[in-house]
Amino acid sequence: MTMPDNSIKIGRCLVVVLSLSFFLGACTNMVPRKNLPYPLTNDTFDDQVKMVTIPLPVIASSPNEGVTLGALSAFLLHNSQDEVSTLMAPQINYNKNFGVTTILYGAFYPTPERQWRVNLAKATKINQEYRFRYSDREFLSDKFDLEGEAVAYTDGSARFFGFQSTAKKENETNYSDQELGGEASVGYRLFDKFKLIFGERAKKVDIKQGAIKGIPFITDKFTAESVPGINGFVVHAQKISAVYSTLDSDSLPTSGWQARASVETSWQALGSSADYQVYEAEFKYFYPFADAHYITVARLAGSQVSGDSAPFLEKSTLGGETTLRGYGRYRFIDNSYLLLNLEERIRLFRWRLFNVLSDWELAPFVDIGSVMSSLSNASPNSFQINVGIGFRAVVRPNIIGRVDVGVGNEGPAVFVGLGYPF
Repeated sequence: MTMPDNSIKIGRCLVVVLSLSFFLGACTNMVPRKNLPYPLTNDTFDDQVKMVTIPLPVIASSPNEGVTLGALSAFLLHNSQDEVSTLMAPQINYNKNFGVTTILYGAFYPTPERQWRVNLAKATKINQEYRFRYSDREFLSDKFDLEGEAVAYTDGSARFFGFQSTAKKENETNYSDQELGGEASVGYRLFDKFKLIFGERAKKVDIKQGAIKGIPFITDKFTAESVPGINGFVVHAQKISAVYSTLDSDSLPTSGWQARASVETSWQALGSSADYQVYEAEFKYFYPFADAHYITVARLAGSQVSGDSAPFLEKSTLGGETTLRGYGRYRFIDNSYLLLNLEERIRLFRWRLFNVLSDWELAPFVDIGSVMSSLSNASPNSFQINVGIGFRAVVRPNIIGRVDVGVGNEGPAVFVGLGYPF
């Protein structure tokens, strides 16, 4: 499969614009720490704090949201070790479906083991997101991990096409996915590379009118009998995971592998709308060579949902910026999925500008995946294949900016975000 000329042009334009913005707009200032109160700074900062400001354009085009244009300014605050310990990024976007969206994103890394992130976003039409995440890899002692998230959001671009990998484009429907809830987990290291994780998750989901004109509302084509949860649902689930990892880093790995297996159970007796179980497995592998100028990365994942009454958004889904990057989120839904991601992360150059050291990467990738009613029903003919290329800027030890351009059978998709896709 070859990439259309339009996608190649989009990718080239993004790289040029991002590079020019970094060259022309970045500046460095020294700001008294007393003017940057906690949580912007902490005891790891000097009295004079180096702050690098980088203005950037926002250019994205995904199958669900459409074209989004805007601008942001990233403020990078450096601690006494000259590491980026705080990132603040106010942003303003325009999308014809949602109007003007104002966003404030913040990422805070007070220690190498602890981080928390906040995302506040409000659009003039339907969309909104208020999310807080916390992670501590040495909670109480180096044996324990703690992670938690609280979120309230509405996504007016959500799609449903029907179940199975053969769900057709002409069955496309739109709705607003409105969710309120949170989750928390505690991990315990039994020994150096192996840990058990115990998690709790609760949320309330409402299905409302969508924001995309010209696409039918989900209940115009589907019924509650054929699509469980179409009128909203509640989840209260408990999860246990086993993880074995030889990765050299939790946030930016370059070598090693990680295997994870988990079981999650939802109980009506504890407040869920339905009883069902979710079984998941994932294997990730990182192989560096040429002094890590090239890193081959692979992920193999699978999922099986047991229980016919499981809400449709709790089933196995593929599509979006972390799975099949040539398709929009929720493009494929069924009880099970199999997924293979392959990408080659190529360091083009290491660049120090305004005393900010960053690695600029090119990442050609291939994503292969399929959903099915049961893993035993997997068929080679049902798998979707998309190819693409990613552009990444990595500011160690913890900041990654990403643009991924994927092309599937339904055209190109451009995803812009933070962090590696996997």
